[in-house]
Amino acid sequence: MPAGLLQALCLVAVLEGLFLFAAPGLWRRTMEELAQRPDPALRRIGAVVLIGGLLSLWWLRG
Repeated sequence: MPAGLLQALCLVAVLEGLFLFAAPGLWRRTMEELAQRPDPALRRIGAVVLIGGLLSLWWLRG
């Protein structure tokens, strides 16, 4: 596994941990709200986040 991918996965873990550490109540409410949404809505949200992340990565690495 390339070092850059491992670094990115570690950064994801740091950010997830930061959200849980800094605002556990907000994180829980957000997850509860997302759990109530239908699958197509979650797919759209996932697609938007995925495309936004890819575009940001392309722009930063550009």
